Amino acid sequence: MINKIVIVGGGSSGWMAASTIKHVFPEKEVIVIESPDINTVGVGESTLGFINRWLFLIGLKKEDFMKDCDATYKLSIKFTDFYKKDYGSFHYPFGVPTFDRDNSLGGSEEWFIKKMLYPETPISDYADTYYPSMSLVNNNKFVEKMEDQFDAKTDAAVHFDAAKFGMWLKNNFCLPKGVILKQNNVKDIFLNNSGIQRLLLDNGEYITADLFIDCTGFKSLLLGQSLKEEFIDYSNLLPNNRAWATRIPYTDKEKELEPFTTCTAISNGWVWNIPSWERIGTGYVYSDEYISPEDALVEFKNYLRSDKMTVVDPKRDVDSFEYKDIKIKSGIYKRTWVKNVVAIGLSAGFIEPLESSGLFTVHEFLILLCQSLEREEISQWDRDAYNHNCFQQFNSFADFVALHYALSVREDSRYWNDIKNKSFYPDMITQKFIENTTPIDLAIRKFHTGNWSDRNMYNGASTGLNCVATGMNYPISSITGSYLRYSRFGLDLKSVVDQFIEDANIRKNNWTKMSENAPSLFEYLSKEIYNENE
Repeated sequence: MINKIVIVGGGSSGWMAASTIKHVFPEKEVIVIESPDINTVGVGESTLGFINRWLFLIGLKKEDFMKDCDATYKLSIKFTDFYKKDYGSFHYPFGVPTFDRDNSLGGSEEWFIKKMLYPETPISDYADTYYPSMSLVNNNKFVEKMEDQFDAKTDAAVHFDAAKFGMWLKNNFCLPKGVILKQNNVKDIFLNNSGIQRLLLDNGEYITADLFIDCTGFKSLLLGQSLKEEFIDYSNLLPNNRAWATRIPYTDKEKELEPFTTCTAISNGWVWNIPSWERIGTGYVYSDEYISPEDALVEFKNYLRSDKMTVVDPKRDVDSFEYKDIKIKSGIYKRTWVKNVVAIGLSAGFIEPLESSGLFTVHEFLILLCQSLEREEISQWDRDAYNHNCFQQFNSFADFVALHYALSVREDSRYWNDIKNKSFYPDMITQKFIENTTPIDLAIRKFHTGNWSDRNMYNGASTGLNCVATGMNYPISSITGSYLRYSRFGLDLKSVVDQFIEDANIRKNNWTKMSENAPSLFEYLSKEIYNENE
C-alpha cells in the first residue's frame, strides 16, 4: 500500500503534485524535498483551458491565487504567419464551439464550403463564427459570463508567473494541509529491486518512501539518471531545440494586456508573447541547426522593436533586458512510472512551448496518477495502464504541435523550406489523431481511466484541430462529400451556405452586443482582481 510519498523537486510541477495528492488523499504522508540552490526553468507562464478541471479537482478557484501570481485571463492562442510569411493571424479559442448541428464532421462543414464558395473569407472568420469568446478577444475585453455562451470558470485559462504559482501552492495550500517540506539537496540515491531504496540528503538524513515522484526538471534525477529509463527523442517531429526568453515592461498596458497568448512565426522559429499583470513574458523558440544562438538573439531583439508587437516601440531598450538561453529537450521517457518512481513535468517529458503544453502534461498526468492511487494496492497492470495513457496523451499533443509546422508552406528561409519539404507522417504516431483502438486499449480505458479519458482533447474534429487546420488552409471537412450529400437530397449547396452565413451573422451580432459594454481586460483585472484605481 502506498502511504508515504516523497516528491523530489519543487517548482510548479513539484508543488502541483503535492497539492493534488494531498488534497485527493489527505491521509497519505507527502514530503517535498526542495533544493535551496536550484532555480526553475521559469518559462511556463501560459496554460490551456484544461487546467480548469485540475483546479476543480483540488477545489481551487482562479481568483484565489491570481493576485499573488501576476495572473491574467487567457481566452485564446493567436498564431501569426505560420502558414505563409505575412499571411495573417488565426485564433484557437477555448471553450465549446457553437455549432448549428452535430454531425460526424464536427459541425463545421458549412464553414469550409463557405470558404470555398467565397475565397475572400478571412481565416479569422472561422473562430469568429463558432466561438462567442472571440467577441471579447477581438476587442480586448473580458466578462465572467455571456449568458449560456461563455463562462470564465470553464472557458478561460490563465497567464501567470509559474514560479510564483508554485510558491503560492507551497505556502497557501500544501503546507497548511500538512505537506512536509525538507529544504535540502539529494546527495546520493540507493537502488534495489523495487526501484529507489532510499535517498541521502546533504544534512545526512536518509529518506524512504512507498512512492517517489520525480519533479527535478530536465535533469530527471530519479527516472532518467538513476533508473536509466529510455528517453524517446522527438527532434525528428519537433524542429526546435533552444529558446531565448526575457521579460519586458509594458509600453501601453491598456492595449498590450490582451486576453490571449501570441505566437508569431519568424525566420528560424517563432516568438511567444504572454501578458501577465506586471510585464510581458516573451521568448524566441528556434533551432540552432539553422541559426547560432548569437544571431538568434539579434533576430529576437529586432522582433521586439518591430510592428509584430501589439504596440510598436522602435526605441524600446531591448539591450537592457535580461535574456535567458534555454536548451529544449523535446521527447518523453518510454515509461514515466517505473517501479516505485513516477516522473511528472519536465522529468517525464516536454513538448516545445507552442500550444502551452508544459503545465498541461503536469496536471493531466497527475489526474491519471490519482486514478491509479485510488486502488489500495498497486500492481504492474496499474503502472502499465498509467504509462499507456500518458504516452498516448503525450503523443497526441506532440502530433498536434507538429501540425503547426507540417501544414506550413513558408519557404522564406532554409528553416521553413526544410519544414515545408519534410515528411511528418513517419513520426506522427497517432496519424492525424485517428487511433487504432485495440481490445487492451478499451480494457485500460474502461477499468483504469474512467470518465476522464473520454474527454480526450483530440477525439473530435471540433476542437483546436479545426482552428489550426482552418488557419493553415487545410479543409478538415470533405467538400466533395458535402456536394454528394447535399445533391442526394436535391439541395442547392450555395443556398444552404448562404442561409448558414445569415444565421452565423445573427449569432455573431448577438455576441458583439453582449460584449460591447464589457470592460477591457485591464479594467476588469484592475477592479476585480488587483483592486487598483484606474
